[in-house]
Amino acid sequence: MIGRQEAPLWALTATELFAGYDAQAFSPADVIESVLDRLAAVNPLINAVVTLDAAGARKAAAESTGRRCRGMARGPLDGVPITVKDNIPVKGMRTTWGSKAYADFVPAVDELPIARLRAAGAVILGKTNCPEFTQQGYTDNLLFGPTRNPWDLGLTPGGSSGGAVAAVAAGIGPIAIGTDGGGSIRRPASHTGLVGLKPSRGRVPRCDGFPAILLDFESIGPIARTVADIALVMAEIASPDPRDPASAIFANRPLEVPAPRPCRVLYVPRFGDAPVDAEIAAAVDHTVERLAGLGHRVEMGEAPFDLAAIDAAWPVISQSGLSWLCDTLPSFEDKTTPAIQAMAASGRMIAARRYLDALLATRRLERRLVSVFETYDLVVTPSAAALPWTATQPFPLVIAGQAVGGRGHAAFSAFVNMSGCTGINVPCGLSRSKLPIGLQLVAASGGDGLLMSIAAQCEQAALWVPVAPDRVPGVRSALLAGLK
Repeated sequence: MIGRQEAPLWALTATELFAGYDAQAFSPADVIESVLDRLAAVNPLINAVVTLDAAGARKAAAESTGRRCRGMARGPLDGVPITVKDNIPVKGMRTTWGSKAYADFVPAVDELPIARLRAAGAVILGKTNCPEFTQQGYTDNLLFGPTRNPWDLGLTPGGSSGGAVAAVAAGIGPIAIGTDGGGSIRRPASHTGLVGLKPSRGRVPRCDGFPAILLDFESIGPIARTVADIALVMAEIASPDPRDPASAIFANRPLEVPAPRPCRVLYVPRFGDAPVDAEIAAAVDHTVERLAGLGHRVEMGEAPFDLAAIDAAWPVISQSGLSWLCDTLPSFEDKTTPAIQAMAASGRMIAARRYLDALLATRRLERRLVSVFETYDLVVTPSAAALPWTATQPFPLVIAGQAVGGRGHAAFSAFVNMSGCTGINVPCGLSRSKLPIGLQLVAASGGDGLLMSIAAQCEQAALWVPVAPDRVPGVRSALLAGLK
């Protein structure tokens, strides 16, 4: 009936919860108590959920239970617990963007995707940790401190959706809603053995959120343990809305997940001379071989776009947006970290010509990828260039014996955001030290359904086996040792 009847309720996927609710094996009220108990046990270890609304979650679960008893469930997500990243406004729930500047901010409305999920009956547990203004690739801030990777508590889950992935990996709800502005869903998902989707630009419309300091590079998307759960969320949040003009492109293109078909695949194992951890490279190579065995035509090649232009444009956009934001905040020097202050200072020094050059570079990248996706259906790369590193360190200093800067670990992700394409992380193995490794599938804008289709095909062919949260090594060993 449910597939894993022996598993505790908090360990079930959203799809399994839906089946159990339908079979009247348990209720949303039962599930929320199980998840809250799990949160009490593991959150002190990982610091994933930073604002908890237990009363609100119990109330929503009770309402969902009532609807199901009356045969009036709103859909498959009715009664499913979710968490929301702390840079996405949730009505009546503190939303800080990881910064003291917003420490007391309580939104009056949900951001649009959250409003849709609430209307679908999802039970919102609370907010997950993120770095300040979601500007770094690990998860730590002055308000809440570092989030730790459930696979190894000494390491980071990455960022900026680090709290989101840590929650799902550890069993605090089967689904997290995060944001991806430069890889912030895909890379953390790769570090925690999860599936994470960065939707196409405009596929998930947005309004009533924080200022868009990354322009339209950032998307809201789901994180889960299975592709089926990703699809459940996207079915609720991926339809156009006139309040987001970027979504108009999908007005007559409803999201559909087709049957898998043979695809033309460009495999890019590295970007130029940027280093990639040897274990990641080997795991991705092996998985791509198996992908070819499923009937896909795979060609290996170089990155089909100007890497230098991307590297030059990215800090211009991100630092300019941050400097604008900081200049709107009173006394931001007293409320932000030195790292954020330094990035904002750099942004103030950027000339208008450099900013325009960066915008033009993104347009050239968009046009180039349109051409690429006329030849190929998918581009495949590693999701991250490095394995997880120390939880309180912003980025790894060395990869494969080579010194790297702040985005060395993130080499493969930003082009997807800048071009408006869609990308998904799927797990593809473990390192010798039992740390997850992820593979990135990228499709043209509008190819979200294709990505979910091929990712589901890989999952069904056992290219990876989802790890139950009660088996995740770091949290499991800590709990067995009696650490609370």
